[in-house]
Amino acid sequence: MGIVLLVIVGIAAGFLATRLMGLDTDVPTTIAIGVAGALVGGFVLRGLLVVSGGMAGFVGAVLGAILLIWLWKTYGR
Repeated sequence: MGIVLLVIVGIAAGFLATRLMGLDTDVPTTIAIGVAGALVGGFVLRGLLVVSGGMAGFVGAVLGAILLIWLWKTYGR
């Protein structure tokens, strides 16, 4: 996945994940959560399930972002 595509998927995933988790963040934080979630979730999901394609990366990005939000809410405060 190219860097530009990673950022675009990360923005969408971060937005979706923050809304699903009920987290009210500013735009840069949402993007950072999404990009980090895209990295974590995309690589883990692809590695574990051996699934290729853009949709697997997006699903992994959303799941990774949700995981990061949960960890931040649970242990970060």
